[in-house]
Amino acid sequence: MAINQAYIFLLFTLNGVIIGLFFDFFRILRKSFKTKNIVTYIEDGLFWILTGISIIYFMYKFSDGNLRLYMVIGLSIGFILYLLVVSKTIINIFVKILQILFEF
Repeated sequence: MAINQAYIFLLFTLNGVIIGLFFDFFRILRKSFKTKNIVTYIEDGLFWILTGISIIYFMYKFSDGNLRLYMVIGLSIGFILYLLVVSKTIINIFVKILQILFEF
């Protein structure tokens, strides 16, 4: 049972990283393109829908729909580690790539 919980914890930590990637995707779009407020609201809604689908999918796929505290902690750790370690680098790289692509 403990091995299964550790495995699920690691999966939810990975899911936290995936959510961080979703978050950065929308941040990259906002830094690269000037949009109106309504588009920003739609992007925010889309982010939360994708995040919810991801969490629900992981819950049903790996824990039979049960939500446990260690899953929430895993999500939080994955998201925070992603933001602290690689987020800034990924945003800078992709913003520069988009700038180069749209200069032509």
